[in-house]
Amino acid sequence: MSRIDVVVAASGLAVLGAAVVLRRRLVAVTVEGRSMEPTLRDGDRVLVLRRTLGRVRRGSVVVVERPEPGVGWSHLRPPRWRLDGRTWYVKRAVALPGDPVPPSVAPVVGAGEGSVVPRAALVVIGDGVSSSDSRRWGFFPAERLLGVVVARLPRAGSPAGPQHG
Repeated sequence: MSRIDVVVAASGLAVLGAAVVLRRRLVAVTVEGRSMEPTLRDGDRVLVLRRTLGRVRRGSVVVVERPEPGVGWSHLRPPRWRLDGRTWYVKRAVALPGDPVPPSVAPVVGAGEGSVVPRAALVVIGDGVSSSDSRRWGFFPAERLLGVVVARLPRAGSPAGPQHG
């Protein structure tokens, strides 16, 4: 095997390794519904970087697992790597562990004055007027956080360049 063959093979393995790592760290999610308008619209696709709660900042747009009506969070194990069989919410993180519980969420979680968000939870709210979020479900468990939205992807059939308008 020549030196060039070794370099090409090593480069190919490096690219393959990087692709595997990125696939585990990045996920594309399609926005369904109007709860994040005007920030995101129904049908928008976003790129999500997997993050733990400690890496989320207040104001970040996040993706969290949707609770099942009447049951709460999925009977499935927390979404570490397997995403199938789950429904996702795209919302804004408005309060993190140790932050005061927002007044609009306090009645849902039974929080009194001066209460703070628990250690392994976050409060998420949609940007739109109609949103099923912490005002309905209370605290979202950190283990049900998929990650943070880092980019909006081009819509199918649209040019790949920046959107103007």
